[in-house]
Parts: sequence; C-alpha cells; structure tokens
Amino acid sequence: MAGSARAGSFNTKLAHAAGRGASATGAEVTHVNLRDLALPLFDEDLEASQGLPAGVKHLQALMRDHHGFIIASPEYNSSLTPMLKNAIDWASRGDPPHAPLASFTGKVAALYAASAGALGGLRGLVHLRAILGNINVLVLPQQYALSRAHEAFDADGSLKDAKVRATVEAIAADLTRTIVKLRG
Repeated sequence: MAGSARAGSFNTKLAHAAGRGASATGAEVTHVNLRDLALPLFDEDLEASQGLPAGVKHLQALMRDHHGFIIASPEYNSSLTPMLKNAIDWASRGDPPHAPLASFTGKVAALYAASAGALGGLRGLVHLRAILGNINVLVLPQQYALSRAHEAFDADGSLKDAKVRATVEAIAADLTRTIVKLRG
C-alpha cells in the first residue's frame, strides 16, 4: 500500500516495484489503494454509533489475510501522511471476534518512501517505523528512500535505474524470506 492517493503517485509506483520483488520470490501480492476504501477520519463516536465503516472492515480483512506489508509513504512535514496514519488507526480497532491490533500482530513490514527531495522521504519512515513497531509489527531493518522520484520512473511506472530497482526488489524479497522463516 502507498500512503498517497495522488494520481501518478511516486509511492504507489514504488510500492508496485517492490511488489514485483516479492512476487518474484513466490509471494502473493495484493495492491491496496487507500483512496478506494473511502475511510472516514478516525472517530470513536462514529465507531460507537455506527460500527466500523465497510472500508475499514475490508482493510482489516485484507491485512489479517496477509503475513506482511510493503508500505511506501511520502513524507509530509517530516512524518507519514495523514491518509496512512488514519488507515493504521482504523485498522488497529477490534471487531469481534477479532481483537484490537489483530491486523498487525505477528506481521512483518518493509518500508519505502519516494520524494522529489534529496532525502527521498526518509524522515517520515522514522515515524512510520516507530508506530508499526509499537503495534506489534516486525519492521525489517533495511528500508529504501527514493530521492528525485520525479526522475526515477519510466512512462510505464518502472524504475529506470537497474541498481535502484534491484535494491527495491531485494528488500521485498527479504520480506518474503523473513515471513517464510517465521511462519515455517
């Protein structure tokens, strides 16, 4: 999933590039567009009066059905995007028979960021790593921040630089291998 829903999002392209690396190791990859889920702003009063929104239930089911996550998020003001934080907050909620954090507990994540800037969104990954680690997700130590993202992709969304592509795919392959080792 990408923390951006912008048309032509660099982070969506980066998540797809990473997904190809996971697929190459035999992983089943599902791309999630957070915009398609129409998640309202997190609101416990809304939850109490109406229950979890349909998009939240769908997101939770997808997350519970997968062993790991590839997350690519732009950096907004040195942190993750409000869209991604909102999705994490909703997905963390309990929905009987599922306990709170059931969408996250025991999962493994690989983190990426893409930005037109020189740091490639790196500062936002610090916050994302801390949040995920605090909600029972094992976050791989290796991550990738793609700088100058506006110049990094071909017209079809592929990464132009073979070394960058290999690095992005290798992290996703490590994600798959880690999951296999943990799950047996």
